[in-house]
Amino acid sequence: MKRRDFLRNTMPVGIMLPSLVGGLSFKAFGIESPLALSMLNPVTSTDHVLVIIQLSGGNDGLNMVIPLANYSNYVNARPNIYIPEQKVLSLTGIQKAGLHPAMTGLQAMYNEGKLNIVQSAGYPQPSFSHFRATDIWMSASDSTDVVNSGWAGRYLNYEYPNFPNGYPNASMRDPLAIQIGSATSLTLQGPAVSMGMSISNTSNFYNLINGVQDPAPATPAGKELSFVRLVAQQTQQYATVIKDAATKVPQQVTYPTNNSLADQLKIVARLIKGGLQTRVYMVSYGSFDTHAAQVNSTDTATGTHANLLKNVSDAIKAFQDDLKFLDIEDRVVGVTFSEFGRRIKSNASTGTDHGSAAPLFVFGKQVMGNVLGDTPSFGAGVTVNDNIPFQYDFRSIYATLLSNWLCVDDKDLQQVMLKNYQTLPLVNAAGCRKAVNLSGETLIHNYPNPFTTNTVITFKTNGGHTLIQVMDTTGRVITNLVDREYTAGTYTITFNGGNLPTGVYYARLQNLSIQQVRAMIKAR
Repeated sequence: MKRRDFLRNTMPVGIMLPSLVGGLSFKAFGIESPLALSMLNPVTSTDHVLVIIQLSGGNDGLNMVIPLANYSNYVNARPNIYIPEQKVLSLTGIQKAGLHPAMTGLQAMYNEGKLNIVQSAGYPQPSFSHFRATDIWMSASDSTDVVNSGWAGRYLNYEYPNFPNGYPNASMRDPLAIQIGSATSLTLQGPAVSMGMSISNTSNFYNLINGVQDPAPATPAGKELSFVRLVAQQTQQYATVIKDAATKVPQQVTYPTNNSLADQLKIVARLIKGGLQTRVYMVSYGSFDTHAAQVNSTDTATGTHANLLKNVSDAIKAFQDDLKFLDIEDRVVGVTFSEFGRRIKSNASTGTDHGSAAPLFVFGKQVMGNVLGDTPSFGAGVTVNDNIPFQYDFRSIYATLLSNWLCVDDKDLQQVMLKNYQTLPLVNAAGCRKAVNLSGETLIHNYPNPFTTNTVITFKTNGGHTLIQVMDTTGRVITNLVDREYTAGTYTITFNGGNLPTGVYYARLQNLSIQQVRAMIKAR
């Protein structure tokens, strides 16, 4: 019997006390059995921390990571919002892409080897609804399935079985996960209960550690709230450990002002340095829903989107500098995500509409600095409906962070992630396992190209699970041509596209840690 199953079936139920302290919602639990206490150690022994940054609203990836290798088509598709090439921030050793001119902080981190830019992260059958797309990214589900647990919540449920019964305890006194800036999201939802606690805003955090409370209203409900707060202050162990952790860090680097993301990350750095064993932190910033006035018409390198990107870049750079100052940067890796990217073609309102795949950032001292993947490839004739085809399933990024950073065992990773996903070269996994480096070899192509009815797709696999997908320009997967185990070698498969409209399609190869996307043209 697995330890998690033993705990679930035999552990006595603890005493549950709902409480509220200065805006912090959490629960305290008691447990007495010495056997139970000894069994509540986490499954994996690691001091690694993961910080998740949500860029709410759908960030425009093409104006964040500029496709220099496809620059003329980028300009043609975005005549009213493109970033002038001379203003694009260069990346050491990279000619195919650069950063928005507002992102000097992340440029410096890339040049220091502390930033990995993952191109074209997405998934099959993308949703263009903010709410549904956010749920997909937070749950790591297929877009056709509704899953009511989050990927990080399932991970924490794996690590800390039977939570919340028996927590906090001698082995884990601290919150399993902390979210700052909003109510605890689906990302941290476990199979049964939320695995995290939320700090509704940064002011409430400082009120908590300074013993200041928001005034209770002069109503019967207010009197009850005051009583609950009093009880909570006397009994709440999480409040105590958070205050203890915060008071251990009297000095930090200077963070940018008027930057709510920086305010949140400053708290995260303080709590990590203060000694919390919390493994996952989540913060959010936005909105990036730039349908109109994304740029200033007189200078497209400035405007609403530029301000958002500058705040993200400055906040992450200050956070990384703080981790170094506090001597904890070896322990922390961060990842950004947004529910979708924007369309390739800009609209008439100097903005961009909901799209599909987009780049994201993985950052930290232990990150393998690189631009992972090819520059998005699209032609001169893109329409308002065209999207960037995804190269990397975003769940492969999550799976890599769980496997190579948080050290989840291979046999349990598929249960946490719901399916088997490839592992990517994102972090230095010496403490867990080594990531596989990608080659620059062309691994998939088709002939004839253009084709009218049939085209032969040739692909090379290093062995193991191999997937060949065909996608259209909206980002939708039309078919999975191959989805099985192979021995190493070169293979061919015929794709019949006779029933498809003329236009551009994409063939995507995924083989363990490797994937490539190649364009195919269907002609009359």
